[in-house]
Amino acid sequence: MKFGKIDNPEIVDFTIPTDHLDTEAVLSKYKNQNNFEAYIGCAKWNRQDLKGFYPRGTKDELMYYATQFNSIELNATFYRFFPPKQFEKWHDKTPSGFKFFPKLTQDISHFRRLININALVDDYLYAVSNLKERLGTIFLQMHNNFSPKDFDRVVAFAESWPKEIPLAMEFRHTDWFNDEKVSQELYHLLEENNIANILVDTAGRRDLLHMRLTNDEAFIRYVGANHKNDYTRLDDWVGRIKQWKQQGLQKLHFFV
Repeated sequence: MKFGKIDNPEIVDFTIPTDHLDTEAVLSKYKNQNNFEAYIGCAKWNRQDLKGFYPRGTKDELMYYATQFNSIELNATFYRFFPPKQFEKWHDKTPSGFKFFPKLTQDISHFRRLININALVDDYLYAVSNLKERLGTIFLQMHNNFSPKDFDRVVAFAESWPKEIPLAMEFRHTDWFNDEKVSQELYHLLEENNIANILVDTAGRRDLLHMRLTNDEAFIRYVGANHKNDYTRLDDWVGRIKQWKQQGLQKLHFFV
């Protein structure tokens, strides 16, 4: 993911902000469950994006990738609709315990912008269900220009989403975070519907590190800056995740 990348990352304060005041209260609801899981992975597995990662002669990139990571943020499903058989093939190429975290298609988020999407959602969910036990949290990323003026669409989408299927949502328009009333309404909606509130750690959009968790899941999308401070940033995340785990976090999904 290149979102938020800048040419001079050395000028950015990459300090992870303090938690939102409500995050600890949310996590405390799950403190006694003790079912912590951690899935770490990349956004893509193709050779072009992971230069130098695959040994010479690797014939199947996904099969090798799945020996090194236990998950993948499946961005490919954003750009095109894959038939059910493709998901079956991906399932069969990966070992027990591996999970896919697919992004909802842009037809839903960017083109129709959450309007008249019921049939599209049904078709998508049928297709990804062929990942079976390998299916992780599905996530929705809205367009940068999708603003709170269309909050009613978000409400309808969140309330109609099948509750048995884990969902995470990411918003990028600055007004979702600049207006406290708007952000509080959004966080309440996500919390009420057990939807994870995605955190994005990227140089050019520090406002997306809102640090407000809305259920027992931390879904974090980390964008490296190709700078020496990348290692320090990751160390800082380890510290924050340990803190959240002590407070009740049950699911860590971290993608780089």
